[in-house]
Amino acid sequence: MKFIDTHAHIYDLTLPLVVENAQRNDIQKIYMPNIEEETIERMMDVAGDYPCCLPMMGIHPCHIRKDFTKQLYIVEEWLDKGGFIAVGEIGIDLYHDTALLEAQQEAFSIQLSLAKRYHLPVSIHCRNAFKEVINLLEIEQDGSLKGVIHCFTGDLREAEKCIALDFSLGVGGIITIPKSGLAETISAIDLKHLVLETDSPYLAPSPFRGKRNEPSYLRYIAEALATIKEVSLTEVASITTQNAEAIFEAKR
Repeated sequence: MKFIDTHAHIYDLTLPLVVENAQRNDIQKIYMPNIEEETIERMMDVAGDYPCCLPMMGIHPCHIRKDFTKQLYIVEEWLDKGGFIAVGEIGIDLYHDTALLEAQQEAFSIQLSLAKRYHLPVSIHCRNAFKEVINLLEIEQDGSLKGVIHCFTGDLREAEKCIALDFSLGVGGIITIPKSGLAETISAIDLKHLVLETDSPYLAPSPFRGKRNEPSYLRYIAEALATIKEVSLTEVASITTQNAEAIFEAKR
């Protein structure tokens, strides 16, 4: 059995123990989204030390500044160097503040264009901004964009809109919380549209809620998904791993 954690900020965790724990639990690859300029060096150090940890490049919407031009120049300079599995973590977040919506929208659009230029998938952060994210994806989707809506928590209608735009849904620890309602939505979605993620060190699954998350806990998410879909854990591992590799590692 082989799993892929498609979204983990592992450079914020204690290494090498976390990587060893992951490998003991059949997590053979970990995809690392970047957050801001200051996280790049740590992420690249981890990628250099651990071949199973594959980096993305982008600026998280919560770290987009009003004057974000320099930030995106840095992203582009790194993408020029190559070796990245995706453009991410990018998107729009209106949970805490809406003052920088226009800046987030423009930065998101530019980073989607970079993904198309470099023929890379995207890892999309969407919080309290589904309408805004979908509107931009509909504008930018020319048939070449693909990727994952990270930490998907929407309803069935929203899931279907994402899938129609050729995006898969990232299933994380929230699937283990019965009151979230996510299980009902995911039960109606074919496994071929799903990938697994932890978003470590955040959003730990039950029974670790409120504690530091890590990639080894992906098995709890996979087990919950297997129960919801009424299939074996082996089938969940096989299909979600194939999905992740098709999105992030397929030759373009």
